[in-house]
Amino acid sequence: MASPSPTSPHDTALIRLIKRAVLILAGPFYFLYIGFVPLLCSKRKGFRGWYWRTVKRACSRLLNLLSIKVAITQAEKDALAADENSVIVINHRSHLDGFTLMDAVPDAKWFTFAAKKELCDAKLLSTGFKGAGLVEIDRRSGKVAMDTLSEAVGTMPPRRSVVLFPEGTRTKTQSLGEFKAGAVLVARETGRTIRPILILNSDRLLPKGRFFPLSGTVTLKVLPPFHCDPNATPDDDVARLRAQMMAVFDAENADSHT
Repeated sequence: MASPSPTSPHDTALIRLIKRAVLILAGPFYFLYIGFVPLLCSKRKGFRGWYWRTVKRACSRLLNLLSIKVAITQAEKDALAADENSVIVINHRSHLDGFTLMDAVPDAKWFTFAAKKELCDAKLLSTGFKGAGLVEIDRRSGKVAMDTLSEAVGTMPPRRSVVLFPEGTRTKTQSLGEFKAGAVLVARETGRTIRPILILNSDRLLPKGRFFPLSGTVTLKVLPPFHCDPNATPDDDVARLRAQMMAVFDAENADSHT
């Protein structure tokens, strides 16, 4: 398992306390800025690229103030930087997962999330979400949702990927949950590969029901591209994708307990 960077030792209790005080005092103002700045300049040329990097930096600062480090190897970062024509699939363990992914993925790789339409319609968030290029999904109709997602992915430039959580929600067990077919169907429809990413330990730092996370390290494992089999059924591809991710997940957890 990847270890934390030697330049980022675990913080002392006093440093952690100071960081959290800064977060409580300054955090709301900073994130209000993130929320309101699209209202002022979302139509300017180059806004999306600038705003996306700004949000990524905000996520990194948040994790730093929480004394949470992200472990990912340089080889895995390089693989993501060169990744093109993919759909990113990642397991879902806690509310830290999106922040962790934003922090770890290099600037050379653009990605976005699929968000339910209700969030994109919220007055405070809608301009920022649309400015960042989030894909709006109307979940009242599964077919409409899939058509919208496939159309959005099909028009994305090669270096941009949509991030999908195949389990659909945070898992409540120590294993991976059952996978839904959405990511496979989108990949088959658009001709893209699937880039599987595993997230480990985020639920230990922020389990369900806990408001403030513990300090520690979240690990990301970037797996090789997964290619759908046109001669197999979508269900076969889903099972094969889950098995590939499960093998690495079990191996990483076994290493962490030895």
